[in-house]
Amino acid sequence: MSLDIKICGLKTDEAVAAALDEGASHIGFIFFPKSPRNVDAQTAGRLRRAAVGRAKAVAVTVNADDATLDAIVAEMQPDVLQLHGDESPARVSAVKQRYGLPVIKALALRERRDLDAISPYIGIADGFLFDAKPPKGSDLPGGNGVSFDWQILGGLDASVNYMLSGGLNAGNIAEALEATNARGIDISSGVESAPGVKDVSLIREFFRVARVAKGADVA
Repeated sequence: MSLDIKICGLKTDEAVAAALDEGASHIGFIFFPKSPRNVDAQTAGRLRRAAVGRAKAVAVTVNADDATLDAIVAEMQPDVLQLHGDESPARVSAVKQRYGLPVIKALALRERRDLDAISPYIGIADGFLFDAKPPKGSDLPGGNGVSFDWQILGGLDASVNYMLSGGLNAGNIAEALEATNARGIDISSGVESAPGVKDVSLIREFFRVARVAKGADVA
């Protein structure tokens, strides 16, 4: 099985080029003012053009209203929307209907019982992103550089389509893949030299290690 890799929180041409050249299946752009990875829709629209025909461009929002999403979709023209806030199943459904785009719902996990949150979204969300619950005091729902206990995913129904996120880097990706057998992974802070600053060398190293871990079967 091939492994999808999403490099998220991109802000520069150099980082986008590195992700695409290494074979990223998805590139992500963050629309959340509190994040050091926040970009405006115009910038994301310009950067995502490099991905046309090469990777899917994902717009990541947090409890965004229709007006905000309208502007992002019109300017960026994403392939996928990722909802990383407290959006209900009804909200996910409404967003899908409004834009006609696939929607990924991010869910924050810490312990096994947190997996109960998945069920209401089955058949509504096109996929999930499992991230770690943010540490106390953080204003960011993701990109905190912390992981969760991957073993809690061991009993998850194999039909659940998800990307693994939260604290991933070149040093732990092999262990994460062995523990979860995830079909996709999402990385942001793990390829940064500082919050919001993507490091091309770290992107390349991450892909190198991921290829080894998956026997070079990286999408």
